[in-house]
Amino acid sequence: MTTLLSLHPSSSSSILTNPIKPHFHIFNTKPTFHHFNKRSFSKINSVLSTETDPKISKEVQNFWQWLKDEKIVTSKTPVKPGLVPEGLGLVATRDIAKNEVVLEVSKKFWINPDAVAASEIGNVCSGLKPWISVALYCLREKFKGDDSKLKYYINVLPKSTDSTIFWSEEELLEIQGTQLLSTTLGVKEYVQSEFLKVENEIILPNKRLFPFTITLDDFFWAFGMLRSRAFSRLRNQNLVIIPFADMINHSARVTTEDHAQEVQGPAGLFSWDYLFSLRSPLSLKAGEQVFIQYDLNKSNADMALDYGFIESGSERDAFTLTLEISESDEFYADKLDIAELNGLGESAYFDIKNGQSLPPSMIPYLRLLALGGTDAFLLESIFRNSVWEFLESPISRSNEELICQVVRNACKSALSGYHTTIEEDEKLKEEGNMSPRLEIAIGIRSGEKKLLQQIDDIFKDRESELDILEYYQERRLKGLGLVGEQGDIIFWEPK
Repeated sequence: MTTLLSLHPSSSSSILTNPIKPHFHIFNTKPTFHHFNKRSFSKINSVLSTETDPKISKEVQNFWQWLKDEKIVTSKTPVKPGLVPEGLGLVATRDIAKNEVVLEVSKKFWINPDAVAASEIGNVCSGLKPWISVALYCLREKFKGDDSKLKYYINVLPKSTDSTIFWSEEELLEIQGTQLLSTTLGVKEYVQSEFLKVENEIILPNKRLFPFTITLDDFFWAFGMLRSRAFSRLRNQNLVIIPFADMINHSARVTTEDHAQEVQGPAGLFSWDYLFSLRSPLSLKAGEQVFIQYDLNKSNADMALDYGFIESGSERDAFTLTLEISESDEFYADKLDIAELNGLGESAYFDIKNGQSLPPSMIPYLRLLALGGTDAFLLESIFRNSVWEFLESPISRSNEELICQVVRNACKSALSGYHTTIEEDEKLKEEGNMSPRLEIAIGIRSGEKKLLQQIDDIFKDRESELDILEYYQERRLKGLGLVGEQGDIIFWEPK
């Protein structure tokens, strides 16, 4: 039997789409601010002044003072760092109206490819991927220590996040069988290969610019900081970190993404510049934490990979089915031509979401892959412009039965790859007292298994309807008026 479906991991809607394929999209076009751990709306019991909470670390207090010295924070700034359930966040120092500006940061403080180009390493980094040049820039500033103009910002950055790229081998075993695991391993392999390349081509030949040892762990740190903190929705900005803005946490209760923009405004006593402007998507009381929405389209697997947390609900659970036209298929060229005419290709990726219908083009694509035998006449060129419309409805019993069997077998095979059952995961959730990383692992693997069960149930129900479905030949005969109301074929006798 020709292989129609593979359930090897391909992270749905992921920044790195499919680690098995050579098309990596490192940073997408959504705000990606760093998040610390859990998410909740909360009121912070602290002094509502512009001074930071004395319980906050010395590094954060120094950073806050630097923001004041640089006039990024003024007496009019309505937020300040605070200790929150997530760890660290920004809280309102007074009541804040919905859509009110809560912070603005001048372009001269942005960390982006332009900042790299204007630095000492600009020339040697000019041909690099933007994220790699920014990563090297951040590492260089980190190793410069007190000599770095960014030292107060660098000092508040965490050593790691709970992103799966920082998990140990033992921790990764908890997501055994998941698409997230293979995506994570693919990302790590990709980052390692990029490090070895930039080490040989840029770092080692330019010891004057990089007079310190940069290890693979250092490079992963920079990659993790960019992945969790980079923002790329500003005009003409594909990758930018905004110090201060990346202290704001995510909340599922925020359902819009239009809170950040690039504006022109005063950047000093007598100067104007582009400013990163952030508005509160919610009205807040003094002492409440300010939240934004990181990305409405990311799955929980994406959130775990990018930020190191997931949402507790199932709305972000997703599983990607990978369908592929086999090169060994005797009708490969015809099927590929039909797929391309309808906006698809040799491989197609379909994201299955919890409680949602299957993607509209998934079933027609499956039927196309399964076409053969007596149904193969539909692949002839005479049907080329109409075949997709035919594929939107059942073709034949054998064709429909085959796609049901293939999908159900693939689901069963994928489910066997997990080392726990749904019931065992639910019991662990009930017991509680889990580390953040175990909580992520259980949420991801439980969500994937439930979606695989959902897909299996859909095609199980379809199998039970095979005898009552209306297939192509019957629809064709009806169209010609050759089938009666009871489904019987009408034979016309000559007069």
